Amino acid sequence: KYGRVEYSRHGEEVERVVVVRGFSFFGQGQNNAIMFTPLTDWSERGAADSSAEALVGQAMGTFMGLDNALAFAIQPPAIQSLGQASGFTMKLQDRGGVGREALTDARNQLLGMASQSPLLANIRPEDQPPAPQLHVEVDRVQARAMGLSMTDVNNALSINFGSAYANDFNRQGRVLQVLVQADAPHRMEPEDVLSLRIPNDQGALVPFSSFATAEWTAGPPSLGRYNGYPAMTVSGTAAPGESSGAALDEMERIASQLPDGIGFEWTGISYEEKQAGGQIGLLLGLSVVIVFLVLAALYESWSVPFSVLLIVPMGVLGAVIFTMLRGLSADIYFNVGLITIIGLAAKNAILIVEFAIEEEAEGKSPLEAVKAAARLRLRPIIMTSLAFILGMVPLVLSSGAGAASRIAVGTGVMGGMIAATAIGIFVIPLLYLLVRTKLGGRKPTPPAEPEGDIA
Repeated sequence: KYGRVEYSRHGEEVERVVVVRGFSFFGQGQNNAIMFTPLTDWSERGAADSSAEALVGQAMGTFMGLDNALAFAIQPPAIQSLGQASGFTMKLQDRGGVGREALTDARNQLLGMASQSPLLANIRPEDQPPAPQLHVEVDRVQARAMGLSMTDVNNALSINFGSAYANDFNRQGRVLQVLVQADAPHRMEPEDVLSLRIPNDQGALVPFSSFATAEWTAGPPSLGRYNGYPAMTVSGTAAPGESSGAALDEMERIASQLPDGIGFEWTGISYEEKQAGGQIGLLLGLSVVIVFLVLAALYESWSVPFSVLLIVPMGVLGAVIFTMLRGLSADIYFNVGLITIIGLAAKNAILIVEFAIEEEAEGKSPLEAVKAAARLRLRPIIMTSLAFILGMVPLVLSSGAGAASRIAVGTGVMGGMIAATAIGIFVIPLLYLLVRTKLGGRKPTPPAEPEGDIA
């Protein structure tokens, strides 16, 4: 029913709705269902913000209004087979043997605190809530006194209310199974259990009510464990504009406030993210070291590369400022842009430093050499930088499917290039002069010209 309602609400965005009853990613049963909503092509969507994330947010707003059901809208995971949905997945564990009731209270406490955090969104439990259960109490002594064995009692329950394989039969060239089970109207109420009759060792039919009682109770349909501990699952996503790393840190902070005996672990893509987290500093440092070694080999000097690389922080600062002004997060695309900025910022510095080295090799002082280089290379630096910055405009202003990654890369690279150019044309000559006068060392060697004639 809800699928048809949502289809009419988002007819332009939702191509069709496929509903599977009795099954979901988080459990099975008559009170479970899952709905798949393939979206139309991006060009056919009419809403101003028709991204999958925006549609999930709209659906969640509708789901929150349901009084007698618990429903969530989720996106597929970014990496298949790592979890059931995008975002993070945390396992709360009973490490102190406090019991399932205490574990449930801790989970509810975590959900309450997480729902109040501005860094988190779509916080949800992924365990089956307590469901009605029929509890059958068998008096074993009375059953044996009436000539029944527990095997007969268990078989009667499993066959009538479950099923049992009997044999096979052929129909239209196909081999089909015969399954024995009580008819549906006769396995709906507790009285149906008590009305069963079982033959005893003397062949007499003994009613179930003479040695058993049945009553309705409630309990969890399944008991989950994770790494050997009783566990419950809590999932969610980062709030719009927040990074996944910030969301994971926030969840860890909240989970640390839970009672003693309750622990947690990450699973799925969140576990992989935590394992790989903190490597961006290493990657940036390695990139800088490689560029430094290449420049040191090129100029046969350990000091001159510093005048090139000291402009990189200016470019990184520009990337950070532009990204913050647009409300973007420091995600993987932003980190890719930072690595790109290292090369782009160094490129402008190389244009000045290389000419300064050549001028110095002709006998000029470092001050005269860098002044001449800055004057000669000003126009090429501005022209190449301006061309690159304008080339980033389509990425910065992009829209449509996949626009988020293009905007993140384009914004960071554009901001870094603007800062590296606007500041670099003034700072690079000063850095070169500072390195040559303070660090000294032997005069750097100009890069060798390629051998042979150029046609």
